[in-house]
Amino acid sequence: MTSAPTANPSGRLSLATILAFACTSLPLSALGIALSVYLPRYFASHIGVELAIVGAVFATVRMIDIPLDPALGMIMDRTRTRWGRYRLWTVIGTPILMLALLMLFQAPEGSGRLYLGGWLLVMYLGTSILGLSHSAWAATLATNYHERSRIFGVMTAVGVLGSVLVLAIPILLEQRGMTEAQSVQAMGWFVIALTPIAVLLVVARTPERITKDVHTGHFTLREYWALISRPNMIRILAADLCLSLGPGWMAALYLFYFKDARGFSTTEANILLAVYILAGFAGAPAIGWLAARISKHRAVMVATTGYSLMLMMVGFLPKGAMGLALPAMFAAGFLAAGFGVMTRAITADIGDEVRLEGGKERIGLIYALTVLTSKVAGAFSIFLTFTVLARVGYNAKEGAVNSAQAIHNLELAYLIGPIVFVMLGGACFIGYKLDAKNHAEVRRQLDERDALYDEAPIIASVTAEPGNVVVEPRT
Repeated sequence: MTSAPTANPSGRLSLATILAFACTSLPLSALGIALSVYLPRYFASHIGVELAIVGAVFATVRMIDIPLDPALGMIMDRTRTRWGRYRLWTVIGTPILMLALLMLFQAPEGSGRLYLGGWLLVMYLGTSILGLSHSAWAATLATNYHERSRIFGVMTAVGVLGSVLVLAIPILLEQRGMTEAQSVQAMGWFVIALTPIAVLLVVARTPERITKDVHTGHFTLREYWALISRPNMIRILAADLCLSLGPGWMAALYLFYFKDARGFSTTEANILLAVYILAGFAGAPAIGWLAARISKHRAVMVATTGYSLMLMMVGFLPKGAMGLALPAMFAAGFLAAGFGVMTRAITADIGDEVRLEGGKERIGLIYALTVLTSKVAGAFSIFLTFTVLARVGYNAKEGAVNSAQAIHNLELAYLIGPIVFVMLGGACFIGYKLDAKNHAEVRRQLDERDALYDEAPIIASVTAEPGNVVVEPRT
């Protein structure tokens, strides 16, 4: 038997353990930027798919993909193997994602909607498996209220590194005379190469804690409805939808807005985006630190308000003013990094509440439901923004000249959507009650009940033997 996760008596994990575990965030975050900012434009501008069709395909695939996440979450929660629970699924998702990335980022010119839609569906399957297993694994790795803010903060900060690295690719390649399309293709190769390396570090270095269910049996529709109708579940799902839709809306229009409306070159726009993303390296742990002092839900409300103010400031800056845009984008990125940190940490707390009352581990399913809202947001952000721009006469083709009215509509779409939805996301936590004190009581009752069913925690740790899940007998 190997040791449990490196932690002190207060449940604080070692930084080395968290950093090793956070490696999955590297390729997922890098892909998130390449997918939301560059790939739709790549298919519209370089491959030759019409702008409105690109938006419709992304939206359609997301809607098809939606039922997949709850099913994956339930299957993951019921998985028990000698390789572990979430570790096994992390390994399964890796080759699926790599294949889809190869086909999308190296798509031949003239590929149509069926090609794009089919490989998007495979890619979303891979990202769903990796993302769900990573978040659910994190919730079982850290059980303390404040420790969860810390681990999700580090995961986000590590993800920022992946995003910055992928953003550096078009900046560097443009200086070497390569086209935007070649830069996007290079992004794909980067994520493909990074994925297996990151996953290997995670599965080889991170222990896994597996809890036992008090109640057994199949998950019924009545239980499913009882889960999603819980007040705290409604809050987190609504908040996650809004906090995903706002930045997703912004990402879909980012290059169009900063190049055509704000007068920045491609290189300058990419530098500003890199600054926005890089700010999360400091912002994610900083928002986690703030949450430890004012609680997680209040930290979300502070971050959403500040983000909206910074985004409005960008719209009033002089065109092409790089020196003024840099601090504004840094501040916006600093605050935006806290959205995912807090919502994922809050989701883990709600998962404890659900397990206490229902007697079953449902954290995989709960994270699947929050991922579902993110996918809906991602689909509609691209579909709505691309459809609106096409309707008002905006032309996305390379070298196209747009009217002043089309540019004005682009500016309105870029600013209004993110601000409205982000503020609604923060408002979802008004009156939220599961703070540190109440969560500590939930954990106390869970720990006491778990002690009655096991002589020791169930730990899946890594030694020379694969997976090495160690299960202690019941008392």
